Amino acid sequence: MTAQIAFLLLTHLGAAVPFGVVVTTLFGGDVDIRAEGSGNIGATNVVRLYGWKLGGWALALDVLKGFVPVLLARLLWPEAGVLWWGLVALWAFLAHCFPVYLAFRGGKGVATGAGGLLALSPHVTVPAVGVWVTLVAVTGRSSLAALGSVISVVVLAWFLMPELLPVVAALALGIVATHTPNIRRLVRGEEKQVVKPVRWARGSEEQSDARAVLAQGPGGGVAAPGVWKEAEDPLAVEE
Repeated sequence: MTAQIAFLLLTHLGAAVPFGVVVTTLFGGDVDIRAEGSGNIGATNVVRLYGWKLGGWALALDVLKGFVPVLLARLLWPEAGVLWWGLVALWAFLAHCFPVYLAFRGGKGVATGAGGLLALSPHVTVPAVGVWVTLVAVTGRSSLAALGSVISVVVLAWFLMPELLPVVAALALGIVATHTPNIRRLVRGEEKQVVKPVRWARGSEEQSDARAVLAQGPGGGVAAPGVWKEAEDPLAVEE
């Protein structure tokens, strides 16, 4: 029991590291992600302010914060069962949401929770990640994608791994709780997009104006004014 308590303490210290702040401080500009955008330390706000290059690193590291502790717990206590491993996943999720290094003001916990679930059951987690990616591509809103993936992971656990359902339900409730402000903005229609959604009919819309197409230069941009200009008719009489 003492070893497990010590492991939970180390899990919190590791999962509480705000990688979004670390990555942007070391490799970003002067913009503090805690003061700009949504003010959140997670990968979504990093993408919003610095793009996918730094956002991708923040996302991967946040996933590892949940994945590694659960994987270690399974290796160290292989007979402990899914409830102990699930407790480690929940503890990592809470550490990201309430990090000791930032006065317990952290992120939404989606990536860290997904990492913990991935170590528990890839069969449940991978399809839910696919739902998240699809909803982000279609809507451009990370919060809506997170809520959609939460619903999908609960349904998948219900059918594929019922013994995991208490852990999944607890994580789902936690993610819904951290997204309460986002839900309110979604209801009011004020939630901002993180990326531009996919526009399937974009090509046809861009070609709809024939004059705009003819005015384009060889590279697709606006053509430069021609050097030759038609001379005025010398016989024309000004009225």
